[in-house]
Amino acid sequence: MDFFMLCCGRWRKVLGLEPSLCAWAWLWGRLGRWGCAAMLAGCAAVSLAQASSSPSPQVQPCSITLDRHQEGLWLSAQLRFELSAPIVDALQRGIAVFFVARAQVRQYRWYWSDPIVAEAMRYYRLAYQPLTNRWKVHLGFGEINDPALGSSISQSFDTLADALAMIRNIPRWKIAEGAALSDTARYDVAFQFDLDTTQLPRPLQIGTLGTSDWDISLYATRSLASQP
Repeated sequence: MDFFMLCCGRWRKVLGLEPSLCAWAWLWGRLGRWGCAAMLAGCAAVSLAQASSSPSPQVQPCSITLDRHQEGLWLSAQLRFELSAPIVDALQRGIAVFFVARAQVRQYRWYWSDPIVAEAMRYYRLAYQPLTNRWKVHLGFGEINDPALGSSISQSFDTLADALAMIRNIPRWKIAEGAALSDTARYDVAFQFDLDTTQLPRPLQIGTLGTSDWDISLYATRSLASQP
């Protein structure tokens, strides 16, 4: 039993307190507790709202350029990203790392949702070869699986820096055919580049959960005006 109930009980007569005064003391005590609880709940709600409204720090902007001709639409990009120490360590242990680049072309419509008129993807597989002390990059336009590496284009490099330079540079990638684009329509192009952790070995996938060491995500958008 708290102090205010004691005040209103056996000690009221000893202290000579009026019943109304005891009632007010009990009420103020309860309101104080409720007020503190409400204040703490409000602070927690504000913190959660700020956390949910803030952008993810792992998604970084990047710059892209578009080149449109009658034959189609080409995208070029210069990517800026670095590999964390855990990624480099996994590569040196013989674990391949995969990246995927996606490009979507949407037709802008003010009265309805924007339809996707073209979509392109390209995949990278980066691996270290301990026997030759060289780095190899496989580039494919479909998912790269170990049994089907022959369907991709491969290139070997002496250093990891040279291999990453090849991945970071995307020159004139055709993402849409000319027949898919109208001269009178406006289009929005969205580009994203990610490290694909779903293709890592299962134990390593579990180890990457909740850590930013394996978060590589680049994003950019551009508008493509109608042709004059």
